[in-house]
Amino acid sequence: MSDVFESDEVTASQDAVTQDITDLSQAQLQRDEYLDALQHLQADFENYRKRVARSSEDAAQRAAGTLAASLLPVLDAFDLAAAHFAANPSEEATALNQSRALLLDALEKQGLERLGEVGVVFDPQIHDAVAHVEGDGDSAQVVDDVLRAGYRWKGSVLRPAMVRVKG
Repeated sequence: MSDVFESDEVTASQDAVTQDITDLSQAQLQRDEYLDALQHLQADFENYRKRVARSSEDAAQRAAGTLAASLLPVLDAFDLAAAHFAANPSEEATALNQSRALLLDALEKQGLERLGEVGVVFDPQIHDAVAHVEGDGDSAQVVDDVLRAGYRWKGSVLRPAMVRVKG
């Protein structure tokens, strides 16, 4: 009888161990599911954070580009005034040129690039040809005169340079 009793105890013990192992396996499976869900949530949040940072940076860049574009008429006025006073150097002309240089330098440090140099090959992406003169027979079209400077802001053209093309 003792053997039967011990056998029942062993069977009960084995059933309890089997149940514990099953419970442990289910707990491990549930833990793995929670861990996987947490890792996905962390990755989604990191992607969201990067997307928001990129979006706010893009918005700031667009705002700065809009501000730079709104200052182009001011630079044009400085250019016209400097051209007007070029023949008569005076203290006012010097002050005007210094003010123009300060404004242009501050904008260039932020990403503004002046376009339109005489003698460079004509590029319709950055030049707006408003006049044409006959060239020396050379097939390449070059900028003969810059009528209004163009500007590029951090790689994108804000305004093409208005030029006369030779060739």
